[in-house]
Amino acid sequence: MDQNTYSPGLHKLVTLQVDEVDLLTNSRAFIEFSEKIIQDFELEKVGIITHNFENNSFTIAICLKESHICIHTWPEFRQLTLDVYLCNYLQDNSNKVRSITNEFTTFFKAIVLKDFEINR
Repeated sequence: MDQNTYSPGLHKLVTLQVDEVDLLTNSRAFIEFSEKIIQDFELEKVGIITHNFENNSFTIAICLKESHICIHTWPEFRQLTLDVYLCNYLQDNSNKVRSITNEFTTFFKAIVLKDFEINR
């Protein structure tokens, strides 16, 4: 593989507006949906860390063999930030990253406020 043309993956960062506050305070539902995403997109979970705050907002980091999915929720502002990064030296996962981000946007019934893509 040519080292000058290799691109390890797409890193997508979004901020979403979510009207249903319950979705921003239910870490269990997010984890269950994420497990489905991991299975549907044939990813390999390495581990997961969850922290629930006093107001029931949550921070979750899902470590994947292919990299990670991270979320931070702010129910008091009806927002969340989502970070999806997949890398693979054998294939381009850019479309997977975009599709996964779209799946989460649909799950939260969200409006995209900010959308950044970083080609690594």
